[in-house]
Amino acid sequence: MKTKNWRVIPAVIAAGILSFSGVLIETSMNVTFPKLMSEFSTNANGVQWVTTGYLLAIAIIVPISAFLIRNFSTKELFILSNFLFLFGTVLDSFSPSLTLLLVGRILQGIGTGIALPLMFHIILTKSPIKSRGMMMGIGSMITSLAPAIGPTYGGVLLNTLGWRSIFWFLIILILISLVIGLNSIPSEKVQRTEKFPFKTFIFLGLGLSFVLLSIEKMSLLMAIIGFFSLVIFYIINQKQKLLQLTLFQNNRFNFYMYGFLAYQAILLGLSFILPNYLQLNLHVSAAAAGAFMFPGALISAVLAPVSGSLLDRIGQYRPILLGLVISTVALSLMFLYFPRLNFWTLMLSHMLLMVGIGLSYANLMTVTLATLPANETADGNSILNTTQQFVGATATAIVAQVITTAMHKNPVNGMIIGSKQGIGGLTILIMISLILFIAVNRHRK
Repeated sequence: MKTKNWRVIPAVIAAGILSFSGVLIETSMNVTFPKLMSEFSTNANGVQWVTTGYLLAIAIIVPISAFLIRNFSTKELFILSNFLFLFGTVLDSFSPSLTLLLVGRILQGIGTGIALPLMFHIILTKSPIKSRGMMMGIGSMITSLAPAIGPTYGGVLLNTLGWRSIFWFLIILILISLVIGLNSIPSEKVQRTEKFPFKTFIFLGLGLSFVLLSIEKMSLLMAIIGFFSLVIFYIINQKQKLLQLTLFQNNRFNFYMYGFLAYQAILLGLSFILPNYLQLNLHVSAAAAGAFMFPGALISAVLAPVSGSLLDRIGQYRPILLGLVISTVALSLMFLYFPRLNFWTLMLSHMLLMVGIGLSYANLMTVTLATLPANETADGNSILNTTQQFVGATATAIVAQVITTAMHKNPVNGMIIGSKQGIGGLTILIMISLILFIAVNRHRK
């Protein structure tokens, strides 16, 4: 864990704190949506861009992470991501309009988009193979703690000092990350030999952006523009590579990645549905809605390194299978009994779900990357993080659209109907994930 120049664990923690800050600010802002809708005179579709715009920025930046890692030193990338995130946070701390708030969120997304793959790159290249599962678990625990703290942090500050104070206190955390990183990540010379595939990057960004906009605006034209932009990206990418798309020829990589992405959709979808449902339908305070998410997210964070150690010792099958089964049961119960669940029974079902996520989420990322040879790990990491953030943004946009549509059709019970429909869709995703995991491992046996 320590070489002549590198101090691996502090380096992972430094990059992890920045990633943690990104997830913290994302989940803590979810409890502010009713307040933001009122203050900026917008609806659920408009305010969801506070999260969706941030995740879209990450999804667009992450694809170039493999290029950045090959052509710039780890220290240079860490400093860049830190300063971008810091500037965006300062901007959001006094933003008088939704537009300026979104600009700051996009800058934070760019910083997080560099920091997230950088943290896992440090783990995958600097930690010993025998401890890799545990280290991946620690990396996931760092970022998983943020959803545990975020809603409570956001709810308490919203009720006491106002939503802008959520950004004020984050500045201290970013500066701590910078100090630790500067002292643990050495300066290394990296020879820049590649030309940046600018056209490929532009068409990927356009494709992802228009797909999300088509969901929010319910626009067929935007969907067509997004589709053709992605087709052009695919063609250009064959000559000017940004993402190594040949990795999708590996079926085991695809199946394991699906399970990982299904969890991402569940986490981001529920982080939008539940705090808003609690405030708008059960009429609890923002602080209570934030505290609701805390026990489950804390369970998931604590279990992440434990499940990583289990993977190192007994293999991948049993911890991941157990986690998928528990998650499927929990989401099914939440869906079937949703209208009848009160604050506490809904919290219990969420806690059970997070037990399953804690046992399998980080391990699915580990085994997905483990299906690739060492020379493809950076590209696999880039693809995984890109699709992870885009799926999170898409899930948020879809559940926001489902809830908004239901509330327009039925102003009285629309929140209940839309929330249940969203949870039903997420339940189907985890069921498919469980079936695929069992099928691919039976085939291996």
